[in-house]
Amino acid sequence: MLSGRLNYYRDGNDSVAWHSDKDTIPGLKTEIASVSLGQERNFDFRNKDDHKQQYSIKSEHGSLLLMKPDLQKYWEHRIAKSARPMQARINLTFRKVIV
Repeated sequence: MLSGRLNYYRDGNDSVAWHSDKDTIPGLKTEIASVSLGQERNFDFRNKDDHKQQYSIKSEHGSLLLMKPDLQKYWEHRIAKSARPMQARINLTFRKVIV
């Protein structure tokens, strides 16, 4: 099964808070592919049990980030607000449920 979503970030004021994707099917694993178009933004990760463990990846225009199934179990992710002037960004996500 494959599903998709589109998120539109108008500028640096638009963001998404720390979260783990919950639109998975219990007992099945879900891979998530994330395609970024437009303004480069940081894609942040933090460990659910130890928030001091944090990493950032630059989501450049045209980049693809593949999140394997266990990432949602142990890590949260976000796109933070930015004080820097920013242009628009579109993020497309595709979910593949592994049976």
